[in-house]
Amino acid sequence: MKDQNQYGSNLLRDPEEMLSMYARGAFPMADENGVVDWYFPKVRTIIPLQSYNFPRSLRKIIPSLNYEVRFDTDFRSVVNSCADRKETWISGEIIDAYMRLEKLGHVHTVETWNENKLVGGLYGITFRGAFFGESMFSRLPQASKFALIKLIEHLNEKKYSLLDVQFLTEHLKMFGAKEIPLDEYQALLRESYFNNCKF
Repeated sequence: MKDQNQYGSNLLRDPEEMLSMYARGAFPMADENGVVDWYFPKVRTIIPLQSYNFPRSLRKIIPSLNYEVRFDTDFRSVVNSCADRKETWISGEIIDAYMRLEKLGHVHTVETWNENKLVGGLYGITFRGAFFGESMFSRLPQASKFALIKLIEHLNEKKYSLLDVQFLTEHLKMFGAKEIPLDEYQALLRESYFNNCKF
């Protein structure tokens, strides 16, 4: 499989096929015209769950934030918020596909709430011991970072072994994200499938 392939929208229509692609390490993205392709980068980005970094600035400020974490209470709002930006790879077709996959129990959200309002969060796909992070958003300061640290803590508690975050960003570097070669990633992927984790 190349960095980008020709499967496009076809595999989005069948949630089992879509999950199979994630299990192989691929993920879908839509271009500016809404055309969907599946991607399988040769350089992968992960956050090591056993050696992640908890940013000191975030650790200090969390006690003063009136934030509450919730899991899996409002997927539609989370994914719509992630897609609500000037340029997005999350098309309506991809959202519909996620909704079908959610019914199989493989789509999960980590939500940041403040005064009973959704102010940040993230979502991803799970398969056995792997969590494939997709996107995050923030409406208040530190809200997405709060969700990410809560995700990492939750995955460790539930004995997950792989957190795939697709692409390296300055935001993710703060948490210890690093790029690894494909062969190392595939070894971690295979290892994660020995763990039948429940989110």
